[in-house]
Amino acid sequence: MVNQKNIKGCILLFLLAAVIIFLIWFFVAGDKKDASVNPDNPPTQIYDAETMEKLNRLDNVQDQIDYFEMDYLDRYVAYKDAHPELDSKTVIIYVNAGLDYEFYTHTATSSYLNTPYIIANKHYALGSDYIPENLVQLSSKYGTGKNNQMVQVAKDAFESLCKAAEDQGYTIRGISGYRSYEYQEELYNNYVLQDGKDEADTYSSRAGHSDHQTGLAIDVSDGDTPYTSFGETDEFRWMHDNAYLYGFILRFPEGKENITGYQYESWHYRYVGVDIATYIHENNITFEEYYEIFISNKK
Repeated sequence: MVNQKNIKGCILLFLLAAVIIFLIWFFVAGDKKDASVNPDNPPTQIYDAETMEKLNRLDNVQDQIDYFEMDYLDRYVAYKDAHPELDSKTVIIYVNAGLDYEFYTHTATSSYLNTPYIIANKHYALGSDYIPENLVQLSSKYGTGKNNQMVQVAKDAFESLCKAAEDQGYTIRGISGYRSYEYQEELYNNYVLQDGKDEADTYSSRAGHSDHQTGLAIDVSDGDTPYTSFGETDEFRWMHDNAYLYGFILRFPEGKENITGYQYESWHYRYVGVDIATYIHENNITFEEYYEIFISNKK
């Protein structure tokens, strides 16, 4: 006769083993699930050998920055080969900014209209119908001539800058602010007739690509010296040390011509807001570089 106690004991042991196995499976599976969705522990991306070789040539910076575009991998490698003096992060920024292309050959439509983040350059274009909102005339105290409109926030910041400079014995005056698409088109065409297209492109924007069309740019002078000699004035040195405190940057700095596409302009300033201006000032970069690092890939 079968021992009933032995049967019951076997059943209990079997059930206990089943429970233990289930609990082990539950916790192991749960850990794997948690790891797969944990942003601090993302799954490892697996690449083929050719892609890995290209990423290695770029020092595997794709894991260090959030503006790496895998679709641009071949462009990154080609630019790195052409410019071995550049570190890989700089290569990524420059290619994202389109510097591996000839100016004006691969343009995109400007985004962030009516914000300080807007960019207009040889890679980003504004439409012929774009007129920024809230354009206002500079006070006659701080602006000369008729062509002195700016977006309200930029106008207020610029006048605060002028007053601060004045309080310290310096004279800053705005001489050219907003320019319409049509105005810039006429201006550029006249320069082409005067100096030829190649030369004009080094100092004048084609229509739709002008920083002035944003309503956030202003050319300045000290009210006495010709504006083209502004870089030789004490006012320029004051602007270098203080403009960023009011949200302005020197838009086309010396030594950055290969990035901006324009000759150095000591008189051309652009409102971007205090935070952005401070970062650009402290890191000695252009708005093009800042845009590709912090703005472009956030669209």
